[in-house]
Amino acid sequence: MFKQEIQQELENHIIPFWDSLCDYEKGGFYGFMDSGLNLDKNAPKGVILHSRILWFYSNCYLTLGRKDCLEKAKHAFDFLSKYCVDREYGGVYWLMNADGTVNDSMKHTYCQAFFIYAMASYYDASKDKAALDLAMSVFETVEEKCIDDVAYLEAQSREFHLVENDALSENGLMADKTMNTVLHLIEAYTELYRVNPDKRVLERLEFQLRLTLDKIYDKENSKLLVFFNREMQVIGDIHSYGHDIEATWLLDRTCDIIGESELTKEISAMNRKIVANIAEIAFENGALNNERENDKINKWRIWWVEAEAVVGFLNASKRYNEPKYREISQTVWQYIKNNIVDKREGGEWHSQVDEQGNYAVFKPVVEPWKCPYHNGRMCLEVIKREA
Repeated sequence: MFKQEIQQELENHIIPFWDSLCDYEKGGFYGFMDSGLNLDKNAPKGVILHSRILWFYSNCYLTLGRKDCLEKAKHAFDFLSKYCVDREYGGVYWLMNADGTVNDSMKHTYCQAFFIYAMASYYDASKDKAALDLAMSVFETVEEKCIDDVAYLEAQSREFHLVENDALSENGLMADKTMNTVLHLIEAYTELYRVNPDKRVLERLEFQLRLTLDKIYDKENSKLLVFFNREMQVIGDIHSYGHDIEATWLLDRTCDIIGESELTKEISAMNRKIVANIAEIAFENGALNNERENDKINKWRIWWVEAEAVVGFLNASKRYNEPKYREISQTVWQYIKNNIVDKREGGEWHSQVDEQGNYAVFKPVVEPWKCPYHNGRMCLEVIKREA
């Protein structure tokens, strides 16, 4: 029932919802729907949102073989390639207006990562060489413009001058560098290397994995550190439970693809400790709490955190032959099904719910960050892993 329920959620609920947001007049997909399911057809369109939509439909085609999904992927690709790429300075913008003109020209490394991720997957699905060329072009831009002598830079202007990193900072902190950006660069470069095994991409992946082991992983507490200054010294006392469980299976996947034995051994040992820690401290009442800041636990159940818990614990159960992790994965799915999946006509998933299962009316169901990437990917991963 586990796989069957999740495949039905994907094919009968998530895919149709995003199909309905396809903007055939101005291109791309509509960029905003509030929690009351009111659609704003003139809202700005996020480049991260569109990259994630492109990734989603490409992988729905690759996994399910549905040609309608490949058509939707092409629709997203056309918008991204026509409007979102800066042909003068390189890289991709942060936010577009509804008609495809530039709204926010910031160049954020996190955004570049998702564009690479999406283009690599679309190349795999479509065999369109233009997508691979775009992915490699932005990879080269990142490696030329978005690094210093320590690690990766984050928020920059259109011309690649540093600006404040408020897009990925939170909790009252202004971080120069983040675990989140490194994790999603690893994710993006892994997909790029999978479809085009370029030695330069492999070298940077190995650097990023080593950076994770040496600077981001807190060995004493079996967790990933979140925010850093320019020298990669930690700032703040924050533990992001969702990112930890997401990282375990993404990093395992990277090691599977690159096949570097020593890194695989070290990453696997790290991940096993992280999974055990998250199971112990963050899994509560059938779901995963969101995060800890200092001594305060945030117990909102966030849509993406719960989706990543399903995949992360399922991955752990198979790798470590630990039935308890499979039980956690299935329990979290039951929680999602009962509390986060939106039962209203025309809805998809609530952005977040409280401990009593009440959804947050102040959180939109579609916006530059809320997309079919985490929940769609959860479905695809379960389908593949439970085959």
